[in-house]
Amino acid sequence: MKHPYELPDVTPVLSVADMRRSDAYTIAHFTDSKTLMYRAGKGIFDSFPWHGRVAVVCGGGNNAGDGYVLALLLAAAGIDCKIYLVGGKFSDDGAYYFEKCKESGIPYEYFGAATDFSGFDILVDCIFGTGFHGEVRGEAADAIRKINARGKAGAAVVSADINSGLDGDTGEGDLCVCSTLTVSIGFYQPGHFCGRAREVIGSLVCRDIGILPLGEILEYR
Repeated sequence: MKHPYELPDVTPVLSVADMRRSDAYTIAHFTDSKTLMYRAGKGIFDSFPWHGRVAVVCGGGNNAGDGYVLALLLAAAGIDCKIYLVGGKFSDDGAYYFEKCKESGIPYEYFGAATDFSGFDILVDCIFGTGFHGEVRGEAADAIRKINARGKAGAAVVSADINSGLDGDTGEGDLCVCSTLTVSIGFYQPGHFCGRAREVIGSLVCRDIGILPLGEILEYR
């Protein structure tokens, strides 16, 4: 279906609230949520020269679902990958793609104290999305520390949407992933550019997945 208005020549920066609103409007009127999730995972897949062994570290929300799609695409491309589950919860769409990963025989395990990322060349951070705010605790905090330790040891780190632990509106976060590359999905948020962003984001790209921008930048008429 044709967009109801002309999109701008520049990529808007949307607040977290406006991003959610835009996502919900697109799902309600144009594109189903599973298709958008697949496009997000494909956008991440197309953004990095994958090689070696890849660990996809997933939390419990839709950000994790992007990681499951990525794992499917990596496996289809012959890239050795493994999924690590932090917390063991799933969004509806995330659960759908996780089942696809299981059907495809992609190995997975639950993250724990004994988890060791030392054998991986690339770590994919799919723990939290742009809606996170507050303090990282528990297994998620342990996972972020282990990701960062492996990054310091020479592995590449790719964050899906935003570095886990960063606030999407402010870019603040005491404990967050330090990425080689961050792949924003749909539109940038302020947290990609302010607060600690310059300190913890190595490179930054944005992938269009067909979400219509609403809110303060553009208003549907």
